[in-house]
Amino acid sequence: MVFKRRDRRSPIQIASEFVYPRGGWTRAFHYVKHRIRRLPDSPERIARGVGAGVFAAFTPFYGFHFFIAAFLSRLINGNFLASLSGTFFGNPLTYVPIAVVCLQTGHFLLGDDFEEGETHGLMDSFAKAFGDLKNNFLAMFTDRVADWRGLSIFYEEVFFPYLIGGIFPGLIAGFICYYLSLPVVRTYQQRRRARIKAKFDEIKRLAETKTAVPVANPLGSGPNSGKESSDV
Repeated sequence: MVFKRRDRRSPIQIASEFVYPRGGWTRAFHYVKHRIRRLPDSPERIARGVGAGVFAAFTPFYGFHFFIAAFLSRLINGNFLASLSGTFFGNPLTYVPIAVVCLQTGHFLLGDDFEEGETHGLMDSFAKAFGDLKNNFLAMFTDRVADWRGLSIFYEEVFFPYLIGGIFPGLIAGFICYYLSLPVVRTYQQRRRARIKAKFDEIKRLAETKTAVPVANPLGSGPNSGKESSDV
């Protein structure tokens, strides 16, 4: 097939490149940055889309950040593609710090105690919650017994504090990325328009130069040229 990879990756390679891309996170960051700057839209709408995507990365809905970013960008009249790119603010390098900040803020707002050691089992808590969802779903079609205690504990200790605590840090990070990306996109678009205008001006100048050059007369251009041609 045309769009298939020639070198098929193993599941281990796919997982390792998700944690650390082949070209490194620096190259991935610059790739996303260039894609955002080259979007054909106004700087304000692109910056709003980036802010929406960054805010979505602070929500506990892992696997649905694209949909949340697209919905938020629609609400604030932001760029759709920029919002999807903004979700890359949440990546394997930032998920743990984001989770710590959101959980600390959420437990503080809810008046609960939060210990640093609780974050070490965060991914395990998500895994157990998805396991309970799977087990309860299968219980509808098999003789398994549905058990919602694990999900209830996960909701009270992790999900709800994460959801509440991610609002303020997400808004702060979203506004910061909005105000940082706005001048960058605006400056890039102005320079790009200037380069395109310079190219068109150069093409126009060359075209005018060609039309201004007189065409040489193959029979000559002296006073006797008409006589010589008649004698021939």
